[in-house]
Amino acid sequence: MQGEPWFTSSYTTNAQACVEVAMAPEVVGVRDTKDRDGGTLLFPRRRWADFVNSVKK
Repeated sequence: MQGEPWFTSSYTTNAQACVEVAMAPEVVGVRDTKDRDGGTLLFPRRRWADFVNSVKK
């Protein structure tokens, strides 16, 4: 996820107690703000979109 900007939800009140997301052309990276060097989960963009849409319901 080199070079991609990381962001948290606009609903986040404490940036140290959440996850942050980076969008690349093919994948979405998700990592813990408390341990940014602890690893990144990568999801295909389509699967991430499915997840976000299901959470919104």
